[in-house]
Amino acid sequence: MSGRRRDAPIEMSAETFRTIGHALVDRIAEILATMPAGPVTRDESPSAVRAALGLDGPLPEHGADPAALVRDAADRLAAHSLVNGHPRFFGYITAPPAPIGILGDFLGAAMNPNVGAWILSPAATEIETQTVRWIAQLIGFPETAGGLLVSGGNMANFVCVLAARTAGATWNVRGEGLGGDRPRIAIYASAETHTWIQKAADLFGFGTDAIRWIETDADLRMDVAALEGRIAADRALGVLPLLVVGTAGSVSTGAIDPLPAIADLCEAQGLWFHVDGAYGGFGAAAADAPADLRALSRADSVAVDPHKWLYAPLEAGCALVRDPARLRAAFAYHPPYYHFEEEATNFVDFGPQNSRGFRALKVWLALRQAGASGYRRMIGDDIALARALAEAVRRTPELEWLTTSLSITTFRFVPAALAPSAGRDDIEAYLNKLNAALLDRLQRGGEAFVSNAVIRGRYVLRACIVNFHTAASDVEALPDIVVRTGRAVDQALRPAGEFSSADARR
Repeated sequence: MSGRRRDAPIEMSAETFRTIGHALVDRIAEILATMPAGPVTRDESPSAVRAALGLDGPLPEHGADPAALVRDAADRLAAHSLVNGHPRFFGYITAPPAPIGILGDFLGAAMNPNVGAWILSPAATEIETQTVRWIAQLIGFPETAGGLLVSGGNMANFVCVLAARTAGATWNVRGEGLGGDRPRIAIYASAETHTWIQKAADLFGFGTDAIRWIETDADLRMDVAALEGRIAADRALGVLPLLVVGTAGSVSTGAIDPLPAIADLCEAQGLWFHVDGAYGGFGAAAADAPADLRALSRADSVAVDPHKWLYAPLEAGCALVRDPARLRAAFAYHPPYYHFEEEATNFVDFGPQNSRGFRALKVWLALRQAGASGYRRMIGDDIALARALAEAVRRTPELEWLTTSLSITTFRFVPAALAPSAGRDDIEAYLNKLNAALLDRLQRGGEAFVSNAVIRGRYVLRACIVNFHTAASDVEALPDIVVRTGRAVDQALRPAGEFSSADARR
């Protein structure tokens, strides 16, 4: 190390950085341009991926040329990744990254602010504050709400639950905790609620037994009469009802709970009303959004995921709380921060993290590029494509449609010979086995990627569209891919024609 300038192995000159960076941008542009023509994924085992990436060796003792490292990493990642930006990726609720979001992450990493304290991130803090306000505006939530960006839906829901816990406890829960002679707490959610709620109940001291799983109706929506009955029963036992979780787009089928009725009940009962809109919340922006979805504006808190229906690169979730003071009450340990005699935002006082990355920049840039009208159109297009897929499924004799809500359509493959006896126990058991094997074949095949759901005991295929690359031709191609692959799987599972037409009709 010299006296005037340190020789650090990780350093890079401006010219070297520029050369490597330009080459990387060119490579990424090539990857994005050629993506639709390639497979969604490749049929590789974990050991094959490790071998292809050279991951079995020890930590190198000496460094290597950064240009070669970046070039090699880009090539190998492109060759061995599942491509969730592919137009025929219909699997999980993971959107393709908006190109401006990719650039936003690049710029944000270069500035590297710690968006926990205003003094460490003045520009980033103010950009995040505006981004939160714009997100609230887009979904019809009060713009005066408090909120912050977090890693994803789990964490956004966690933040809201902790705000509800502090607001709803009749004692100093942050200081005294739970247990002892204090009342037991109950939280209410439908049987379709995402598994984040078990994690929250476990992590925050309620225990998973505190969850009251409320029955659903034929459309997989919370039964509000059953909810009201459970709340009354708990009160009679001295249990403290804390909050009700309404789902705005379940991950399995996109089902939307009757949010207006839940809001009415929570208002009458004095309960915190939280909406898990991690997937479907942004659907409220669409011109033809279901009326129930618009009622999320009445919630005390809402969780949404910009990395789902705002097409932001991972990670980007957002917690919104109607009364900003509720967030400080749940997380702050010191008075409000003032800078130049103005109250400034320290996001450390609004959530669990001290060190926080600049998640907002990629979302903020995309909101400015597309505008509210652009997002309304893109979200509306995704919903329309899911409906078009449902129609294509209905027109295909060997496919059985089950549900369509928001941008999710579910269906299953039913061989023509077995269709007349669908519903019989042995046939249903075989169809579940067949569609599970079909899913595995589809996911490994690379032509199209779907996932699954279980609906009333039926194992079905699930296609979710949160993808601005997906076009009508992609959804029109999916039924033929499924039927062709399904016939091959069916032939492999029952080569001798088990369940023949005569047997199947018995």
